[in-house]
Order: sequence, then C-alpha cells, then structure tokens
Amino acid sequence: MPKTTDVKIRDAVCSFEPVSFRAPLKFGGRVIDKTFLINVEVTVETQKGKHESGFGSMPLGNIWAWPSLKVSGEKSEAAMKAFAEEITTIALSIPHYGHPLELMYDLAEEFDHLGRQIAEQQHLGEAFPKLAQLVAASALDAAVHDAFGRLHGVNSYNTLSREFMNDDLTTYLDEQFKGEYLDQYTLREPKECMPLYHLVGALDPLTAADVTARPKDNLPITLGEWIKQDGLTHLKIKLAGDHLEWDVERVVQIENVAVEAQTARGCKQWWYSLDFNEKCENVDYVLTFLKKVQEQAPAAYDRVQYIEQPTSRNLKAHPEIKLHEAAKLKPIVVDEALVDYEALLIARDQGYTGVALKTCKGHSESLCLAAAAQKFGMFLCVQDLTCTGFSFLHSASLAARIPTVAAIEGNGRQYCPGPNKRFAKALPSMFQIKDGTVGTSVLNDIGLGF
Repeated sequence: MPKTTDVKIRDAVCSFEPVSFRAPLKFGGRVIDKTFLINVEVTVETQKGKHESGFGSMPLGNIWAWPSLKVSGEKSEAAMKAFAEEITTIALSIPHYGHPLELMYDLAEEFDHLGRQIAEQQHLGEAFPKLAQLVAASALDAAVHDAFGRLHGVNSYNTLSREFMNDDLTTYLDEQFKGEYLDQYTLREPKECMPLYHLVGALDPLTAADVTARPKDNLPITLGEWIKQDGLTHLKIKLAGDHLEWDVERVVQIENVAVEAQTARGCKQWWYSLDFNEKCENVDYVLTFLKKVQEQAPAAYDRVQYIEQPTSRNLKAHPEIKLHEAAKLKPIVVDEALVDYEALLIARDQGYTGVALKTCKGHSESLCLAAAAQKFGMFLCVQDLTCTGFSFLHSASLAARIPTVAAIEGNGRQYCPGPNKRFAKALPSMFQIKDGTVGTSVLNDIGLGF
C-alpha cells in the first residue's frame, strides 16, 4: 500500500555552473582543466499538499564518463548537458507518488530512450554510454533524496527502512534480498571521521624540481607540501596502465617522497591505492607490475590498500580477462565498469573483490550497490569525480553512512577548490584537513546531511 510519506516531484530546475581547475588533472591518458557542475533543485509534495525543496550537485565529468575516439569532448559535454536538462523535465511527468528510490528507479527506465534520442538529434555517431547517463542524472537523484528528507524533517539516510520504503530490495536487486531494506546496510549516524584519499595525478609534481608553474594561491602544489600541510595518510596514485616502466618508477618515486615527508612529521603508517583507469591490457600487466614494485620498493607494495579498475570497463566484451590471481594479492575494485547490479555480478565472476561507490552514478544506485557489496563481503571505498562544494559533501555523507567503507577520496580541494569556499566556514572539519581525515560527524542534518 502507498504510504502517507510518499511524494511526487512537482518542480525541477537544472542549471550548470562552470568550474576552472587551478592545475590540470591527467588520468587514463586524458587531461582535464575545467568542467561544469550540474545543479538541480526540486520540489516534492505529499498527497496532502505538504511540500519541500531539495538540492543536488555533481560534476559533469564527460571526459571520465564518455571517453571516445569518435565523439569529441565538446560534443559529449553538450550531449550530457542536454540529457541532464531533459531528464529533469521528464521527472515532472512521473504520474505517481513514491519513495525517492522508487521514483528514480522508474525514471531510469527512460534513460536509454533519452540517450538514443539525444545521440540521434546531435548526430553523434555513437551510442550514449550508460555511465554518462548515470552521471547526467545524478544531481537530480540527489536532489530528490535531499528534498524527501527535508520534507519529513529527518536525515535522508534514515528514510531507508520499511517505515518509508514501499518495496524491499528484491525490487532493485534480486531474491537474495527478500525482506531486506537499505537501513540494514546503512548507519543511523555518520562516522566520526574518515581517512581522506589524496590524489597524485600523472602530471602532479612530486618535488620542487618538478614544478614548472605554481598557481597564484596559497595552496600546496608538490606532494611533499600536501603531506605536510594536510597530514595525509592515504594517497591515490594515477598510473598509465600501458607503460610498465613508468608505472613502476612512479610508485617508487612517490614512495621516496612520502617516506621523506612522513618521517619529517613523525608518521610511521600510511597507505596507497592504485588507479590504472582501465588501461591495462590484461591481468599479466598487473601481476608483473606488482612483482616489480615489490622487488624495487617492498614497503610501498605493503602499503597498497587496493587496486582500482585495472582493465577495460566493457566487461561483457572481454570475458577472457580474469583478475582472480591479482585479487589474491590485493583487493581489485570495480569502478568504471560498475553501472548496475548486473555489472556487479559479472565483475565478481571475473575476479573483482571490491567496489568503488560514486555518487556521480546516482544516490539510489550507490545505496543499492553498497548493500549488495556488503552482503557479498566485498571491499568498499568511496571515490569522487573531482567533487567540489556540495557534491563533495554528498560523496562524504555516503561514505560516512556505509559501515564498511575504508576511506573517501576528495580531490576537489586540489584541483578546483573554488566552490568549496561557501561551505568551508560552516563545515570547517570537512575542508580544513589537519590529520589526513575529514570530520564527517557534522554531516548529520536533515536531507543529505548538511
């Protein structure tokens, strides 16, 4: 039976906010120095006429979500903007009342059709990727959850039980989840604090000798400077995936810099994650890489907490790639390939043992995949899409509410800190990093938590 808490989307507005980078970011062979935030404000209403607004924001991220040899960055950006605007309008036509998870699940049925329509209208000559669809719709998804929590005067993560949801998780996953709801896989209060993963991009200078141009601000630029200022204990290293010698040497160099900087501040324990952005041709590359790192820098090898998406995001096209042997050495985390529950099941079969949650794939989708990963005993982390301002707080709130998440990435402060300024005074523990952690206990307000 419908619940009195159910809502309908009555109004929705999508806009775009340009964001410039203070330093270029290179990953997966691509460089980004600017982006847009997709900002969406919605108003939801109960059947009794009670209404409230909510907000969602997410980087457009086309370079990551839609890497293509056929479609230029300018065209994929325009297509994703069109998708974000159109899906926001379509959301107004959902005829029924429901829980945000239910509303977004039904709206997702329109994604493929809308993607095909935009690809045809803009003569792209290539299908609109599912990952790009998810990113373009993610700000809307967040806004609906935010509005629902605000309407009922509670934190949105506390509206995930039988009390608010009409359907159990079998609707969104499968029969293994019969009688289960998302409150079983989320925390009622956010964690006190969480380790912050700092990104070391392929172009990022490690020492002063590597600096060719220093931004005109007071922020660090070299890895050593960042470690000293923020007390970092977690470093995410971007690697090439198709240049073995460079990848090994990069890790060795970072280890040398980190040892010097950590020793100077008296830190004895820190960790690395390794991100190949799907550029490795096969598992042999990963195995050879790990062997060489262990030989040349055994301490660095021991510090590796997990490896992220080493091979192609197209799992169905490459069933021959099996990662089981690498996963015996380190957790192998699926990221770009993880676009739905089916993809998670395929990834597990192919040897992935961990999941990277990203709010840019949708708040609803992230919650469901977090539940599945926990049930299957998989390693969990939360990554971002150079999230900044509201979008970073949203990403952090997700990480703080999933029990087994190990750490959260937050590189917006490194590359495009501008939108952070309006939030930093109200929530200093989230933006003024001192001991390598973010103070997530403050993300306990109504709506998404801030």
